[in-house]
Amino acid sequence: MPRRTTIHAWLMLTPALVLLFGFTHYPAVATLWHSLFTTPRGGRPARFVGIENYTYLFEDPVFLQALWNNAIYAFATIPLSIAIALAMALWVNGRIAGRTALRMAYFTPTVLPMIAVANLWLFFYTPDYGLLDQVTALLFGWGPTNWIGSRETALGAMIAVAVWKEAGFFMIFYLAALQAIPPSLYEAAAIEGASRARVFWRVTLPLLGPTTLFILVNAVINAFRLVDHIIVMTRGGPDNATALLLTYIYELGFRFWDTASASALTMILLAILAATAAFQFLVLERRTHYR
Repeated sequence: MPRRTTIHAWLMLTPALVLLFGFTHYPAVATLWHSLFTTPRGGRPARFVGIENYTYLFEDPVFLQALWNNAIYAFATIPLSIAIALAMALWVNGRIAGRTALRMAYFTPTVLPMIAVANLWLFFYTPDYGLLDQVTALLFGWGPTNWIGSRETALGAMIAVAVWKEAGFFMIFYLAALQAIPPSLYEAAAIEGASRARVFWRVTLPLLGPTTLFILVNAVINAFRLVDHIIVMTRGGPDNATALLLTYIYELGFRFWDTASASALTMILLAILAATAAFQFLVLERRTHYR
């Protein structure tokens, strides 16, 4: 009987394992293998070069710029998205008028395709006629600003789009977690005379720890994955000011057909994500409070 149960379990798992291997593990191993060879061109076969492709990348100023941009993009979008999501969840979790409409309004950007979001924000960022220029001219008297055509403002504009898109999605998880906290804990805190700030730091925030860890993992992945709006709005410009690792992978692999460098860059990106995930689960998870 146990043997039959084991066979049945493996048969149930096999389709998922095949898909996992075929679309995750095999491509990763194949990418690592291709990163050690040159790009085959015409009748010239690929030649083994070891880590030469990686050395070339770290001497490439465009790669270094994309790496720096991605670091800024991640360190800006992750905390901003999480903080805004938590603030929105706390707001709509309270007993306020029209909270259902507010929840829908906050969540609406999440259900929009990123391509549609990019085109919407293209209108917002249009110099002189866009919504942002209209508001800044009315409030501050500023003149037309080329928000996505200037090196000084382009990356910040892309960060704003990503935060606007992600915060509502993360809010849903925080809202569910807040509603799962037993009211008796708040009643006990009220009896003890704890202030709202103390209740938040001592009761609410620790109990949101597992949800925050889950959201943090997703936010990190999105910081390196969500590039649709950049491809539509700036294509990495101006002068690589909004180029990220994934956009540069796309440029190398599909525009310049340098599959060897694209494979090496993909492995660097995977290494960054693996190191970040290890830190999150080995270090941050120990500080997470579970009920």
